[in-house]
Amino acid sequence: MKQLDLFSPLQIGDLTLPNRIIMAPLTRCRAGAGVAPTALNALYYQQRASAGLIISEATPIMPEGHGYPDTPGIYTDQQLAGWRLVTDAVHEAGGRIFAQLWHVGRISHPVFQPHQQLPVAPSAIAAPGNVMTPTGKEPLPVPRALETAEIPGIVEQYATATRNAQQAGFDGVEIHGAHGYLIDAFLRDSANQRTDRYGGSLENRLRFMSEVVEAVVGAWSAERVGIRFSPFVDQKGADSDPLALFTAATKRVASFGLAYLHLREAKTKPDPATAVLRSHFSGVLMVNDLYTKERGNEAILSGRADCVAYGVPFIANPDLPRRFQLDSPLNEADRATFYGGGAAGYTDYPALSPSTFMEQ
Repeated sequence: MKQLDLFSPLQIGDLTLPNRIIMAPLTRCRAGAGVAPTALNALYYQQRASAGLIISEATPIMPEGHGYPDTPGIYTDQQLAGWRLVTDAVHEAGGRIFAQLWHVGRISHPVFQPHQQLPVAPSAIAAPGNVMTPTGKEPLPVPRALETAEIPGIVEQYATATRNAQQAGFDGVEIHGAHGYLIDAFLRDSANQRTDRYGGSLENRLRFMSEVVEAVVGAWSAERVGIRFSPFVDQKGADSDPLALFTAATKRVASFGLAYLHLREAKTKPDPATAVLRSHFSGVLMVNDLYTKERGNEAILSGRADCVAYGVPFIANPDLPRRFQLDSPLNEADRATFYGGGAAGYTDYPALSPSTFMEQ
């Protein structure tokens, strides 16, 4: 029997992926008018359709969910039409694509809010660090704590965004529960100091995430839903016991039968959470952070993970699976063009020529 590696097929829910090389969600800040995707975005994703699965850039579920310039939303008809351009292009090239559903919470600034109001969060506690605004870096502001009565409306927006993703032609959705954004902030005790049913005990801090997952699964199907965590990536807010927290969170999402769990690992090798969380999740485990082809194959062969999400390598190498397969050199990414701009550093990275294949 052939050993499993990056090129082995993989079942995620009811989808069969031709390989285990996943395109990670990558914020590129290139939405068009109405923060809607355009033909340029469609070309970018289509070029990368040989990934086993594409996870879209993080996609705000509502106007208040934005915290970065020119990130495409998934809450207006114009945005859904733009995303339909993307999904049609990916499917025409034989690919599969999930939408990553996003609410940034306190990682925002009034300049990104519809009425220049404060961003919302579980508690009125500023996240550490800065936010990039159109006029330069600004300290992250002290957010407004959500009223208890407001929370069900945000949960319902996740369900609406899920239905919108279906309408726009996506193959599934990934719930963004990482990196200090709204769901992650509700989970972590440094950011969530509420005294209602959404704060205090670990069970209460899990409640918002649980309600979101329940709503999203109810709007589609658990087989078409994944979630992303970043247990030890805590630059935007720490927790006093992240392993206990994310063990409990993983057990909770596992109870819904989600298709996959996506872990953004810390830059330690190996991340201390991965093996523990894998033992509590029977679905597909996806890992992400600075993986090479060799490290990716090792993770799969060892059983540490089922698939690997690649970020920067996919920015610069639209045909990354082919390059891995042929052991071809990788294009170097131009970091100056990561965020914002046009085709340069976005759709102009060269793929291997047909003659390269014939020479192998």
